[in-house]
Amino acid sequence: MTKRQTRMFFAVGTFIFAAIFLGLTFDSHRQFAKLTHAELITPDVSAGKDVWHRKNCVNCHTLLGEGAYYAPDLTKIAQQRGDAYLRAFLKDPSQFYSEKVHRRLMPNPRLSESEITQVIAFLGWVSRIDNNGWPPRPILVSGGQLRGAETAESPARAASDQPIALGEVLFRQTPPGCFACHSTAPGVNLAGPSLAGIATMAGKHVADDDYKGTATDAAGYIRESIENPHAYLVEGQMFSSGGRSFMPDNFKTVLSAAQIDQLVAYLSTLR
Repeated sequence: MTKRQTRMFFAVGTFIFAAIFLGLTFDSHRQFAKLTHAELITPDVSAGKDVWHRKNCVNCHTLLGEGAYYAPDLTKIAQQRGDAYLRAFLKDPSQFYSEKVHRRLMPNPRLSESEITQVIAFLGWVSRIDNNGWPPRPILVSGGQLRGAETAESPARAASDQPIALGEVLFRQTPPGCFACHSTAPGVNLAGPSLAGIATMAGKHVADDDYKGTATDAAGYIRESIENPHAYLVEGQMFSSGGRSFMPDNFKTVLSAAQIDQLVAYLSTLR
């Protein structure tokens, strides 16, 4: 290659890649409002972002892959844990995690009720951002490395089109994000109780004199727990407060009837 050809190659190459960079940058900015649901940015969302920064939450947590990797990524936490759980957690994190058992302890941020509402609004807005699957790292929760604690890295395709196989995959997806709160290993309680043996326990709960729900069998109990988690409360201060479960109670609207059937089919196999 002559010097003239080298200069031409450099000039043309620079022009092409500069044009590609500018085009991608323009396209990204063109879609920011749509991808981030800018229309949902309320005063509470903005105030919650200020609280997030004022309390230096980013020193331990990540959002959209940005931040410190000491504590769980919180990009989808609002969808995975729900308002009731986050509100109770932010009031007193030590209620949910023990330094002795979990080897980590989140300090109490000492937020007011309004600040908690604002932080939840901010995290709720973040959770709706279309991040195209980024960051790939799943949320890590207490016990997330333990056997039976599923992660979002689990297979995304069902082995067949049977309800059990579809339900198992759905269990590991967000929404509903079941894996973020429930393990399937005996004794491994995350934010929610372990679901190991849920089918057997469901049958016992329905037969219990204290059971006040409407289910008549194990499958019915599991369905009721998904659609109305307040019907029967599993004992434990991590799981409920004031007669209300911390589990999100909107799955009946978030999931289709077929998806709930699939989850019931899969969980009914955990005996």
